[in-house]
Amino acid sequence: MTITILGLGPGNPAHLTLEAWQVLEEADEVYLRTKLHPTVASLPSHLSLHSFDHLYEKKADFAEVYEEIAARVLALGERPQGVIYAVPGHPLVGEASVQRILALAQERGLEIRIVEGLSFVEPVLNCLGLDAIEGLQLADATELATLHHPPVNPDRPTLVGQLYGRHLASGVKLTLMNLFPADHPVVLVHGAGTAAEKVTALPLYELDRNDEIGHLTTLYLPPLPEISSLESFQDTIAHLRAPDGCPWDREQTHQSLRAALLEETYEVLTALDADDMDALCEELGDLLLQILLHAQIAMEEGDFSLAQVIEKINAKILRRHPHVFGAVVVSGTAEVLHNWEEIKREEKGDAGGSMLDDVPPTLPALARAQSYQQRVARVGFDWPDVEGVVDKVAEEIEELRRTSVAAEREEELGDLLFSIVNLARWLKVDAESALQAANTRFARRFAAMEDLCRQRGQHLADLSLAELDALWEKVKNR
Repeated sequence: MTITILGLGPGNPAHLTLEAWQVLEEADEVYLRTKLHPTVASLPSHLSLHSFDHLYEKKADFAEVYEEIAARVLALGERPQGVIYAVPGHPLVGEASVQRILALAQERGLEIRIVEGLSFVEPVLNCLGLDAIEGLQLADATELATLHHPPVNPDRPTLVGQLYGRHLASGVKLTLMNLFPADHPVVLVHGAGTAAEKVTALPLYELDRNDEIGHLTTLYLPPLPEISSLESFQDTIAHLRAPDGCPWDREQTHQSLRAALLEETYEVLTALDADDMDALCEELGDLLLQILLHAQIAMEEGDFSLAQVIEKINAKILRRHPHVFGAVVVSGTAEVLHNWEEIKREEKGDAGGSMLDDVPPTLPALARAQSYQQRVARVGFDWPDVEGVVDKVAEEIEELRRTSVAAEREEELGDLLFSIVNLARWLKVDAESALQAANTRFARRFAAMEDLCRQRGQHLADLSLAELDALWEKVKNR
């Protein structure tokens, strides 16, 4: 079996390699992945040219197209004369059909000859004056368009190849805008290295409005102006912990950072409660700092790395969302939560214990009660409607009224609070946040009462209960 895979270069016939030209001159026929390539018109005139362009219209997706091409190329290779399969650019840069051919050939123990060609990358580098070794990333437009978040480092430049149409550009734009701002400057390079070469600068949000996008279009994505990637931030944290880093950061341990982790978590919650997006952005950064510090310490002590943290949580999310990443069908949120608990139970095996065991005992009491109630509700241990919860609250209030023993009062009051948390859950209110907001309102109103007293030359302690009540209503009605 003789299979030769040949690179036609980026589009300028002058970019064909000497080896490729010699192979083509000695051949009788060539099978092309596509004829939609400028170099094809300049191939030796004696060649009989065949292409697989017709498969793109017959098959449902690219995967089927490339699978069919690979199967046919291997079959053609079994002929006495073998086969020459020619592709745009370099055979090993952005050519999925070539990868499939190589995989099938490896399974069968077959050797493939690769005749190299200039890829689209080199003429684009020349056109834009870029150095590829300075962190350049390559991405495929067809893959990017299928994703929800781009797998690129925003602190490094990126070339997106095979951006062959406006519809594809629309999908790529939406993916990129999950990481880059809508007005991020990008560059379209059309026909790099050919006589028709053209460079167009535009904001990201206009990417799919360009009428010149075609089979020889490449997108250049410059890095963000400021350090923005998780990788760069992790390097900053590692530097803090390095011998030439910060003495304070080098002294920290998991335990010494415990209070800071808790404090930063509450500051995030405070920003959430205030609906302050600027503060939330900042506080999430402070919380992320704590996470990376713990991950860096763990890495230094040989326990785990940040990559392992991400690996584990990503695997868990995939595993516990079979209705998104698998074939499971659900009717709604209730079934999702029920399945979540079942999957958790299967993960733990039949080791005994309770489904409530992993609720942290350090949670604030209201939050802990709410977490308990949410979890047991997922397996059906819940009231049929909110009216039953309201009646339970009234029942607990009555039991508290009938109790005169101190120890029993504490127990009944606890039951009442637990029932009120359950009512909050039914009303889709976070009990902890609701109480925090009530505390804030009370403190603000009481401070206003104090201000009014000072303005009147009075002291709160000198006022009667009726006067205090009137003062409270006054500031409340403001």
